[in-house]
Amino acid sequence: MIPGDGIGPEVVAAAKRCVDVAGEKHGFDVAWEGRLVGEEAKKREGSILPEDTLESIGNTHVALKGPVTTPIGKGFRSLNVALRQEFDLYANVRPAKLFEGVPSRFSDVNLVVIRENTEDLYSGLEFRSGAPETRELATLVKSKLKKSIAKNSAVSLKVITPFASRRIARFAFEFAKAKKRKKVTAVHKANILKFTDGLFLESARGVSKDYRGIMFEDKIVDNLAMQLVTKPERYDVLLCPNLYGDIISDLCAGLVGGLGLAPSANIGSGGAIFEPVHGSAPAHAGKNDANPTASILSAAMMLDYLGEMKAAKDLESAVLRVIKEGKKVTYDLKPKKPAGTREMTAEIVKKLIG
Repeated sequence: MIPGDGIGPEVVAAAKRCVDVAGEKHGFDVAWEGRLVGEEAKKREGSILPEDTLESIGNTHVALKGPVTTPIGKGFRSLNVALRQEFDLYANVRPAKLFEGVPSRFSDVNLVVIRENTEDLYSGLEFRSGAPETRELATLVKSKLKKSIAKNSAVSLKVITPFASRRIARFAFEFAKAKKRKKVTAVHKANILKFTDGLFLESARGVSKDYRGIMFEDKIVDNLAMQLVTKPERYDVLLCPNLYGDIISDLCAGLVGGLGLAPSANIGSGGAIFEPVHGSAPAHAGKNDANPTASILSAAMMLDYLGEMKAAKDLESAVLRVIKEGKKVTYDLKPKKPAGTREMTAEIVKKLIG
């Protein structure tokens, strides 16, 4: 259990409580190892990603994690990306389902973003403006491609491999098969990025041939963004490269009420980490007003992953009932006389106990 920064400790504590109650109800025990990453880890242990945290995840292979603060434009790179790459958590699963009682412009949204998690522009292959290696890269590009990179440019490399593309495509189709979903849509910009996104699309098409019972289509990412806000009911499973998946999943969260309702799982050969999609929101830390839904639903995804499907279903159902009733929910769902984080969690626990 990794509390994270900002509102992380509050929403992760809510999720932990729900998991413990689900365990009591369904006859299993959960042993928690508390570990730190992020700003609090830096204060206490002198490192934003302590070795004992990595060892703990490596031993248990499963973590429930809160959001962490990542500096914008400077400082260390994303800890989330570092953890995903460290444990080869190549599949990011982000459901977007509209629950009854949630204010939304839409009425029928139930889709899942499957995002490749390890490469693309998140590979960390960046060249700083004015650096010697950037000038060397510019010289190489000029020599090999006969194209110029403007002086003092900063450059990031987009890396797409056949292995990672086929692997995430197969994960998406296996997910669709297991969850009885009917269609997979590959998201790309292959009309412009013919070699990188072209390779991703080609790989997805190849894998789709092994799953004749599941429909396959592809959409250019900008066209998809437009269609998602006009007719989201047409989509089911969205198969995305890393960057597009990050952006599109936030768009999808907006369709169903916001990031406070958006859970996620990071799954791969090294285990799984479950976390809310939203950030650490430090301005709200300690105010007991953060929506715990995303963390609690992430915990439900964790229970499903661990084989406790009945407990996972019961926990999700308890959350849905509380949101549907709309009495004890946080301010993002009920601006007038909202409940706090602890009060909403207590109501979910009450429904879970039944």
